[in-house]
Amino acid sequence: MAILPIVKYPDPRLRQPTVPVARVDDEIRALVRDMIDTMYASNGAGLAAIQVGSDQRIFVIEGQVAGLPEGAPALVCINPEIVWLGAELDGGDEGCLSFPGIFVPVKRALRARLRAMGLDGQLYEVEGEGLFARAIQHEQDHLTGRLLIDMVGALKREMIKRKLKRAAERGDDEDEVAEAEG
Repeated sequence: MAILPIVKYPDPRLRQPTVPVARVDDEIRALVRDMIDTMYASNGAGLAAIQVGSDQRIFVIEGQVAGLPEGAPALVCINPEIVWLGAELDGGDEGCLSFPGIFVPVKRALRARLRAMGLDGQLYEVEGEGLFARAIQHEQDHLTGRLLIDMVGALKREMIKRKLKRAAERGDDEDEVAEAEG
């Protein structure tokens, strides 16, 4: 198992199309294990495969965020699709591992239902609310090339770009990786 480097904005890989997983094999299981390790090492609530440079349609959500008991493994979502969004919206600050240190207000459906395949190759459906629903929508956005920066106006977008550029010039990304691995 390995901690993978997280792809940071403005890397064009974050916008590339994702491809469905044809079958769950050892390579996919290894990728998922590495994604989970990377998510936990980075203190993330979720992580899409595209964020670690893989074009597979996969994301993981931290177990407790997914409403599972403490100590439960992360929820693995292979070839996920949102099948329903509630009408009630909730606004809240949202962060992203591909935008370190950036938090922006995003309106999301308060409830969401997801259909996906697990590591066992079986389809399942799960419904979540609050943070879980937000995580489902955020990670699904990654699989379609929609990013946190797309949720803000032009002025805020420029502020985010400048902040990320300054952080990259200072080498903050390397420090974060060293902290996560150390």
